[in-house]
Amino acid sequence: MRGSYSNRTRATQYNPCGKRRNYPNMQKKRIFIPELNKRITLTISARGLKTIQKNGAYATLKKAGVI
Repeated sequence: MRGSYSNRTRATQYNPCGKRRNYPNMQKKRIFIPELNKRITLTISARGLKTIQKNGAYATLKKAGVI
């Protein structure tokens, strides 16, 4: 059959970058911020969660311009 391509070929040949796309691992999380005494809901990457855990929620979100 002409024109049948494997999914692997389709993923690389027909996307504009020519490579497989990597998407961030997005999670929906509710985070409590003690400095503001409130919770906020964020859609945040797994890497972002690690950063928040390392530096603290208030400092990280303030630097990112979220609060």
